[in-house]
Amino acid sequence: MSSGRIPRNIPVMTIIPSSVLRLWPIASIGADVALLCFTAFILALLPYFGLRRNLVDKDGHPIPPGPLLRYPFLRRYPEKPLFRWAKQYGPLHSVWMGNQLFVVMNDPHVARDLLVTHGANFSGRWGYFMKNQTILSGRALTASPYNETWRKHRKIAMSVLNPKAALGYADGIDYETHMFLRSLHRTSRDGSAPVDPASFAGRYALNNMLAVAFGTRTLSTSDPLVDEAIRLGMEFMDLTGPWTNMIDFVKPLQWIPTRARYRARRLHSDFLSVYGAMINRVKARLDAGEQVSDCLVKTLLETQESEKLSWEDMCFIVIAFTTGGVHSTSGIIEWFLALIPSYPHIQAKAHEELDRVIGREQWPTSEDESKLPYCRAIIKEVLRAHAPFWMGTPHCSEEDFVYNGYFIPKNTVMVLNVYALHHNEDRYKDPWTFNPDRYLGDSLNASESSKLGDPFLRDHWAFGAGRRICPGMVVAERELWLAISRLLWSFSFSEVPGEPITLAQYEGLSGRTPLPYRINITPRHDGVLDILAEREEIAMRE
Repeated sequence: MSSGRIPRNIPVMTIIPSSVLRLWPIASIGADVALLCFTAFILALLPYFGLRRNLVDKDGHPIPPGPLLRYPFLRRYPEKPLFRWAKQYGPLHSVWMGNQLFVVMNDPHVARDLLVTHGANFSGRWGYFMKNQTILSGRALTASPYNETWRKHRKIAMSVLNPKAALGYADGIDYETHMFLRSLHRTSRDGSAPVDPASFAGRYALNNMLAVAFGTRTLSTSDPLVDEAIRLGMEFMDLTGPWTNMIDFVKPLQWIPTRARYRARRLHSDFLSVYGAMINRVKARLDAGEQVSDCLVKTLLETQESEKLSWEDMCFIVIAFTTGGVHSTSGIIEWFLALIPSYPHIQAKAHEELDRVIGREQWPTSEDESKLPYCRAIIKEVLRAHAPFWMGTPHCSEEDFVYNGYFIPKNTVMVLNVYALHHNEDRYKDPWTFNPDRYLGDSLNASESSKLGDPFLRDHWAFGAGRRICPGMVVAERELWLAISRLLWSFSFSEVPGEPITLAQYEGLSGRTPLPYRINITPRHDGVLDILAEREEIAMRE
């Protein structure tokens, strides 16, 4: 008769699945202890699964409605179930991710009320294990709690990103745009060979961020820093999806070695190694009495003592600044170039406007933006139809709050559902169609539009909302304007025969970029070649 005990001669690996054995160092302990540990671990997981908790406050206000089940994670493309739930449950709904409550804002008025009007309560950050705790160590603007340290770091960032400072980067962005188009054209062999624009768009955005952050630039797409920066950025976006990492929502998984935890720790080290070394090179030049151009790192080093900045503080301010700025800007340009070959009538309309207003002897500048409303509308429509972040970076509630009869407990994760906002049929007629005409007559930039009294009239929500709205949107809009308006002035775009471009799928679990593709780019007139030949690559001292 069995005693219920595991015989000593049965290997523990026949009792515990091999997938768990790979995660748990139990081979050196006894079978009874191993089974006890495994059972305790399974019991610890149970509270993270099952049915939702319908909380109410002391006055009987319920949490917003939502799906019946708890979820350990949402699968790839989480915007799809979230959009369905928005249709089902309305402008504000809730989802239980493990035992953490998420509240999702699907309506522009709700988003403004909570993130702007009541921003003091909804500007916190939840402690995502992968992104906030492991990769960024609770530092950087994107991961810091809403406190005096965050305000201090935000102030430093805004000192190099505000509109006045952005004017100082105008010549640099102008030059990098020239080199971006020149490199694309050379690689296309004057339009005779298809090109994959990803590395060129990445280098363009990276050089702009390197100039602002370090006062330096790369000389070609073959520069190792281009590949490394893009690799680190893609790894960051792949590891930091706000819905897709079970380890973020099921705490016992954080106690054991997993591949996800290993990758996050390695990325933390790689970030510090790459960007820390670049900061050290700037510091060495300053210590040697050399002239260093004004940049973010110079400001950080000169104010390190007065602002009480640790070494990791400085590193992660620069890392978040560079990674976020590169991925967002390059991603939008990649989406534009993936979209535009399918719309020859939109290209023709833009070309007519450019030829009529600018001519073919020169290309558009920043001063021409107001004169080219259709080109401007194309950029806004790309930001709406293919925002680089469908969810943005979630906020967190600091205290209990009641909104429109719904209870939002303290420490609730607040998610801006950009996908739902950008596909709101009341705001955007036929939102699934790429149609720049919808923005004709909209003369505001993204910063101005975000401050409109009626949030329903805001152009798009790609840069977020509230007190943690993207601090770099002024610089980003200048980069996008010069790159996309000049691409349209210079080239016609078409798909490569037999290589259809996929728009429904994308890379990244946080920020989004199209799947790899190639396109044909053809110079529109002889003036393109004349302008592209006017300038050469130059080095900046790092």
